[in-house]
Formats: sequence, structure tokens, C-alpha cells
Amino acid sequence: MELHDVWFVLIAVLWTGYFFLEGFDFGVGILTKLLARDRPERRVLINTIGPVWDGNEVWLLTAGGATFAAFPEWYATLFSGFYLPLLLILVCLIVRGVAFEYRVKRPEENWQRNWETAIFWTSLLPAFLWGVAFGNIVGGVKIDQDFEYVGNVWDLLNPYALLGAAW
Repeated sequence: MELHDVWFVLIAVLWTGYFFLEGFDFGVGILTKLLARDRPERRVLINTIGPVWDGNEVWLLTAGGATFAAFPEWYATLFSGFYLPLLLILVCLIVRGVAFEYRVKRPEENWQRNWETAIFWTSLLPAFLWGVAFGNIVGGVKIDQDFEYVGNVWDLLNPYALLGAAW
């Protein structure tokens, strides 16, 4: 087994760990609007991921760093081609973290409802966008001979990628 094979397996393990662990957190965030009938039920759902939700981002950072270290050309192509979706994922992860912490800072109904709504949308959107991104990676994206992405954002929303996002 050569070094690039070892890196590939390591990166696959890191991305898989991130998606399993953060996928659970995304699911709980989405279920706060779909499953919970009132505020105490939403609080119970959110408290199930309370101690670990922010630790799961370590898997993402490590996977991204390992990808950059082992395959810089692939990393550059991926991040330049998927710039807008990855930026939206980053913004959602930031807002989601703020929402988890700020929702209980004030007792007003509107305050808590708005932050719980933010948790719902910032859990749903990244899950969808990660599905689109990996659907495109598996299905293939348009790159030129210099490994530069030559499509646009709308090319990323092809049927195969949308199926990957829905799955």
C-alpha cells in the first residue's frame, strides 16, 4: 500500500465520521420543528445533542486539513468549484452554533422561537448542500486540463446531485 492510498483511506474515515456524527445532529435540528409539539419537547431534543454538537465540527476541520495536506490540487479544485455551497454551509454552521447557545439566554417566546427556527433551517440547509456536493463529486464535475472548475453554481444542481441531497 502506497502513501497516497493510506491518505485516501484516512480521509475517507474522517469524512465518514463527520457525516455520521454531524448527520445525527442535523437530524435532531430538523426534527425540532417536525417532531416536537411544544417548547419542552424541543428542549429535550436539543439537549440530546447539547454536549457533543460542537465537537463534531472537529471531524470536518480534520478532514479538510487532511485533504489539503494529502491532495492539494484536488482540494483546490473542490473548494474553488464549490465555493458558494461551502460558504453557505460555513455560515449555517456558525449561525447554528450561535442559535444553540443563544436560544436560552432570554425567556421571551419570540426570542426562543426565532433561534429554534434558525436551528431548523441551519440544520436542513447544510445537510442538503453536503448531499449536493457529494452527489457532484461522485457524479463528476466539469474541470479543464489545469484542474480548474469550469462550470457554474447552477451546473451543481443537476438531477444526480439533487437525488444525492434528497437521499
